[in-house]
Amino acid sequence: MSARREKCKEKFQIRFLRSQEVYSSPSSSLVEWFAPIMASHSAHHSTGVAAGLIAAVLVHHAGAGGPWDAWSVLAAIAGTAGGTAPDWLEVAWWSRKRKLWIAHRTWTHWGVGWLVLLGASYLLLNTIAWAPLAFGFAAGGVMHLLADWPNPMGVPWIMGRHSLKWWKSGRCDMIVIAAAWAAALLVADRVLFSNGKVHTLAGFAARVGRSLAHGIAT
Repeated sequence: MSARREKCKEKFQIRFLRSQEVYSSPSSSLVEWFAPIMASHSAHHSTGVAAGLIAAVLVHHAGAGGPWDAWSVLAAIAGTAGGTAPDWLEVAWWSRKRKLWIAHRTWTHWGVGWLVLLGASYLLLNTIAWAPLAFGFAAGGVMHLLADWPNPMGVPWIMGRHSLKWWKSGRCDMIVIAAAWAAALLVADRVLFSNGKVHTLAGFAARVGRSLAHGIAT
């Protein structure tokens, strides 16, 4: 069992690290071969931006944005970084081979840790200056876990992994991205705006997201 686990871990390390090389020097053959991983990475990046927007809006609403809403902007940037953090935190970037120092989707994908950071940093928004950074980063991390949840490998929210088993990793990325941005639009609309047209647009986006989710579930 341990030998099989090590083999799977090594396989993931090779695919993950090579997918990073594709971004720096892409070739048509590599792009085609590693398309599923690239698509998943792109989805996490996009949903991380959406999470950053949600964090920025909530930081502003809590009155913790600071001068020119600088902390809100930094929360958005931190959210973008957090959107891919559970994956890149697994990589031993300090080593020459850059292998995984921890098994994939274990401690860096632990739901309790990300949710505690999210809740604690939100409560400290007007107490500690850097709390918006932690809040944005945690928002991106939680969004990452939500995006991973539907695929078979699942996410260890509390102890063991749990999966919604809707699709494989790298599939249906447009649905994941659309749902994340619909949520971001809805939060921004409800928190910042009172314009009826904006509410109507957000409601439409939410209905589209629910319809897509219902279609996948059935």
